[in-house]
Amino acid sequence: MARSRRNGKILCLCLLPCLPLHFIATGASANSGALASHPVRPFWNLRLEDGALWNRLQHIWDREHNPILRVNGTRSKGPSLDVIHLQETGKTSACEQDEAWAYHLPDFSTLPDQMKDFVLSMHCRHYAILMDQPNLCAGQDSKTPFLLMAIKSQVGNFENRQAIRETWGRRDRVRGDGGGRSWFVRTIFLLARQDTETGPHPDLSSLLKLESSTHRDILLWDFKDTFFNLTLKDVLFWDWLSKHCSHVHFIFKGDDDVFVRTKALLDYLNHVRVQKAHGNKTKERDNFVVGDVIANAWPNRQPDTKYYIPESFYKGAYPAYAGGGGVVYTGALALRLREVSPWVSLFPIDDVYLGMCLHRLGVSPTHHPGFLTFDLPEDLREKSCAYHNVLLVHKRTPKEMLTLWKELHVPPQESCNMVDLIGFLV
Repeated sequence: MARSRRNGKILCLCLLPCLPLHFIATGASANSGALASHPVRPFWNLRLEDGALWNRLQHIWDREHNPILRVNGTRSKGPSLDVIHLQETGKTSACEQDEAWAYHLPDFSTLPDQMKDFVLSMHCRHYAILMDQPNLCAGQDSKTPFLLMAIKSQVGNFENRQAIRETWGRRDRVRGDGGGRSWFVRTIFLLARQDTETGPHPDLSSLLKLESSTHRDILLWDFKDTFFNLTLKDVLFWDWLSKHCSHVHFIFKGDDDVFVRTKALLDYLNHVRVQKAHGNKTKERDNFVVGDVIANAWPNRQPDTKYYIPESFYKGAYPAYAGGGGVVYTGALALRLREVSPWVSLFPIDDVYLGMCLHRLGVSPTHHPGFLTFDLPEDLREKSCAYHNVLLVHKRTPKEMLTLWKELHVPPQESCNMVDLIGFLV
C-alpha cells in the first residue's frame, strides 16, 4: 500500500494479492492445465504490471468491475471505491490539478510538461460545456442520422472547419457513389479552450461564437485543448451523444486535417449494415469498429517525442487500436463505450484509450486498407485516380481538401501508373 496525505485528502492505492485465477484470450494456445480460456464475456485483467501508476490504478478498477468475479450480477468484494479519489474532484464544476498524484511517480520532476499536466489532472473527466448543439441530430425531417461526423478541432482552425463543411463534411442528405438512396449525415466539431500556455493567442471567442451561431455545429468544453487532453473529447462526446444523438447508426471520429471520401464511406457502411442485419450477426454489427488498426504496439519511450509515455506511468503493450486520425464505429457501440469508460483510467493518447475501452468490452477493431493514415506514396498523391479505393487519407490542408474535392467530382484527365497503383493497393 502506498499512501499520501495532502491538504486533508488521502490518496490510497490499495493492491490486493492476486486471486489464483489465470485467463488467456479466446483462441490462444493453452497447453498447460493451469490455464483456462476465459468466458465469452469481456476480458478484465487480473494481473498487475508492477510499479506503473496507470497499471496500479486500472488494476483496482478491473478487480472492482470484473464480470467474472461477480455473483448474481453484483460487484465483487474487491477494494472499495474510496481507496482512490479518481472522481472526487471531477464531480465539481471546476476540476483543479491535484499535486498528490506527483508523489506516486518517482520521476515526476523530470517529466515533460504535457505529461506532468496530464498526471495532475487525470482524475478529472467532468467539465462544463460552453457551446452546445442539443438539436443537431433532429433535422428538418426528424430522421435519425445514418452517419455522424465527429471532428476533433481547435479554436483557431477556422479554415479547416470551413473546408470540411464545403467538401467531405457537408451535412443533410448525401448520396453514395453508386447513386440511389441518399443518407442523412450530420457533422459536429469537438473543441476545448485555447491553451494559453503555448504562447500569446488573439482573442477568438467572438469569432467562434459567430461561427457557432451560423453553422450550429460546434461543441466547446471548459478544459485546456492539448494533445494529451484529446481523450477527454472522446469521453465527453460519448456522454453528449447518449443525451442528444443516441440513435445514430454510425459515427466517424477523426481529425480536422484528414480527407474522407464520404460517398464511398456511406456505400461501405450501408454494405456492412445490410450484411450484418440478420440473425446472430446483429450483435456483430452493433460492435462494429473499423479503421487503420495498429496491433502489438508499445509505448514510445523517447522523452523528446510527442507520444512519450514514461515507464513509471504505463507498462506493457497497447491493445489493438485504430489510429492516425480516423475511425468509424456504430452508435450502439458508442453507448457501450460511454458505459465502460468510467471503469477505464484516462490515458494521454486518445487512440490508445479507445483501444483500451474496446478491449474491456471484448470488441476487436477491423482493419480496412482504405484508411490511409500514413498517406499515399508521394508519387501518387497528386493523381486523383489513386483515390478511388481510398476512404480516408491523412494529412491534408484546407486548400488541398478543396482541390481534391473538386478533382474527384470531374472525370480524371490523367492516367495513373497502374503498375505502381496496383502494387500499392495490394
